[in-house]
Amino acid sequence: QVQLVESGGGLVQAGGSLRLSCAASGRAFSNYHMAWFRQAPGKEREFVAAISRYSGIPNYVDAVKGRFTISRDNAKTTVYLQMNSLKPEDTAVYYCAGRSVASTDYDSWGQGTQVTVSS
Repeated sequence: QVQLVESGGGLVQAGGSLRLSCAASGRAFSNYHMAWFRQAPGKEREFVAAISRYSGIPNYVDAVKGRFTISRDNAKTTVYLQMNSLKPEDTAVYYCAGRSVASTDYDSWGQGTQVTVSS
């Protein structure tokens, strides 16, 4: 597993932007597909975006398409989530997750970072 630490969360007004970062350490980062999930109060954790080990075509949940962009820098062992045009319904704890190329499940998780969007 890799160890993951998120940062960049905070309070922002609707329409604003935030950039989340997830720094990885431990195993070879380039052997991991990476993703962002989120969990809003009272709701189950949901998938937000994913990117393959070599930054292949990313995929997104429909609710964030056109507003969020996932990217990674394997040299810096970091994955990012650029969030634009934020809405109050984006308020959640955002988690970074990693899945090794040999695994079918995300088995490395960060501690989460809070994103709050005010209306």
